[in-house]
Amino acid sequence: MRAPKKNQPSNPAEHRKQLIKLLEANSRRRNLWDVFGDFIEMAALSLANAVDWAQAEQREKRYMSIVKRYEPDEVARFPQMLAELTSALEYGPDDVLGRVFGELELHNAARGQFFTPYHVCALMARLQIDGAGHLDGLIEKQGFIRVSEPACGAGAMVIAMAEAMQERGVNYQQCMHVTAQDVDSRAVHMAYVQLSLLHIPAVVILGNTLALEEREHWYTPAHIMGQWSQKLRRGYALGSAMDIAANRATAPCADLEEQLGLQLEEVAPDCAEPLLTSTAWGQQA
Repeated sequence: MRAPKKNQPSNPAEHRKQLIKLLEANSRRRNLWDVFGDFIEMAALSLANAVDWAQAEQREKRYMSIVKRYEPDEVARFPQMLAELTSALEYGPDDVLGRVFGELELHNAARGQFFTPYHVCALMARLQIDGAGHLDGLIEKQGFIRVSEPACGAGAMVIAMAEAMQERGVNYQQCMHVTAQDVDSRAVHMAYVQLSLLHIPAVVILGNTLALEEREHWYTPAHIMGQWSQKLRRGYALGSAMDIAANRATAPCADLEEQLGLQLEEVAPDCAEPLLTSTAWGQQA
């Protein structure tokens, strides 16, 4: 935890107050609901474009289309808002944006959309973690656990799970992956920003969980930097018990690869009928 500078906010509540002041300053000629939405979307776009280059061009165009709506002094406040949010989260996992959403009473403008209070999420997460007697064994076996949140809101429940694992002495940045989904774009942006700043490996999906609809995928920096797509396809982390068992099972196939000069693209656990790709001939066997 960093030491506060003189005359600077010294706790998360003060950083939230500063964030609210900045939002209100940009709302003198605009609707506060729209300003809040623009802030979290631009923050999400900025964080995503730092790591997710596949969608960078499209998201950069979207970012610039939002910036054009504001005067230069108003644009300058948005990075300050992100700085206050980041500073608030430096004190520990919390649903800062959910709290700000409630303190600004934006739920009235969101057609009755309310986010579960963080202290309730924290209690639920601790009960779930404490009741999962097999958690340690599962992590030892495959190296991580998967968390699914079909209606994530601002990400409070996911953040609470990360905090509960941290309290248990488990590094959630290495041992937890999250798939979070919400039908509301603002909720998706809120969750993505907070999970990104807390370095939680996650894919945040915009879409209707019940209808199996997925319109957008937002990959957190922790997901991309940790190569979680490969881990999820493989089903386990390197160094886990499953990895060790798989290496033992595929050892004969590795010898065959070395002898024939072939690269194993995919191998069944029992080494039966492996798919081979010839690096020398450039054709599939």
